[in-house]
Amino acid sequence: MSKSNNVYKDAYNRCLRLLDETRSLPSEPELGTLLGVSRTTVRTILARMEETGLIAWNKRAKTVLREPRPDDFFPEEETDTLAEIIERSFMRRLLAGGAEAGMQINELELAREIGVGTTSVREFLIRFSRFGLIEKRRNSHWVLKGFTRAFALELTEIREMFELRSAAAFAALPPDSVVWADLDGLEDQHRLLASQIATRFNEFSELDERFHRLIHRASHNRFIVDFYDVIAMIFHYHYQWNKAQERERNEVAIGEHLAYIEALKSRDLGKVEAACRKHLKSARQTLLTSIPESRPPQRS
Repeated sequence: MSKSNNVYKDAYNRCLRLLDETRSLPSEPELGTLLGVSRTTVRTILARMEETGLIAWNKRAKTVLREPRPDDFFPEEETDTLAEIIERSFMRRLLAGGAEAGMQINELELAREIGVGTTSVREFLIRFSRFGLIEKRRNSHWVLKGFTRAFALELTEIREMFELRSAAAFAALPPDSVVWADLDGLEDQHRLLASQIATRFNEFSELDERFHRLIHRASHNRFIVDFYDVIAMIFHYHYQWNKAQERERNEVAIGEHLAYIEALKSRDLGKVEAACRKHLKSARQTLLTSIPESRPPQRS
């Protein structure tokens, strides 16, 4: 999946949301500035909108003909940034491979698998290496490392601090913010997964990551958002080490997410904090349970 294609799809979705606010779109240069894309991309967007009957495009005049429907939007997973594409692909590889400490990671193989340049993959791996989770070896090789119980406790403490702040910021967002539509979409996906939990319980990890990332983005704090990348990787791949009662754990977590979503929609900060703390307490216990007691501490 190319970066340029994702940029186009993301810009297209954002332009769709503009249709709800106006009956006539601005000029191509203004749209390019507003969306942060080239004039060529703007023209591609306008051509697709004309083709699907969203607008009438006659030279400078771009008249809105109808409101966008849900099926007009590109799926969220197709609008990720390059960094998000690499991270999501890396996570899927870990989860599919039953990642354990000592797992070998090759930059070239990972880049080919994802379809991106090795430089982007290397930058991604270096970012995680700061926390001692992976270690550089010779010839573009890395090794996945485990971590101690004490490290996990410190991590959960920081996670709670960050997420409580992000959740409060989320609840304070204006009603017309696009995040509420994103939250509605995630709620629908949670309910669908809950109804098919018997056969799809192993799909929860990715949905969990998307839900918490949406909450953290509301903080508008680059350090919180960046640190969540590390949190997501640790929590999700360590869950895989303990397969006992995986379906039951995920079913409980889905219920906690739905209660969390309901609290966010209520905008009641007391309810939001209670739902957030309850869910993070369960996640903390699941993480600690997943760490084998016999694993020796890693060298610094």
